[in-house]
Amino acid sequence: QVQLVESGGGLVQAGGSLRLSCAASGGTFRRYAMGWFRQAPGKERDVVAVISQSGGSTYYADSVKGRFVISRNNAKNTVYLQMNSLKPEDTAVYSCAADRENLLPTSYYSYDYWGQGTQVTVSS
Repeated sequence: QVQLVESGGGLVQAGGSLRLSCAASGGTFRRYAMGWFRQAPGKERDVVAVISQSGGSTYYADSVKGRFVISRNNAKNTVYLQMNSLKPEDTAVYSCAADRENLLPTSYYSYDYWGQGTQVTVSS
């Protein structure tokens, strides 16, 4: 069993930056692909970014490409999401998730473990 805990959310003005962290425990972190998802009220949960087990491959949703960067530090059992040039449309609850099989999983249903989420609010 893997436990995931997100942190770093908050309120930020449009154009600002936030760095989210997801700390993992209870498993061998380097064996899991890690993803960030977000969900706004009344909207479905969408993938934001994914990073492979070693960090050698990444995926970004078109809406965040060029603005967000996903990274991981396997020695610290932590995955990060650096969010730059934030827009009001980025407002959502951001959750991290772990997948023990796939290289760059983009489907909600592919993931085995989920964190509780952290709120990101971007004001205009």
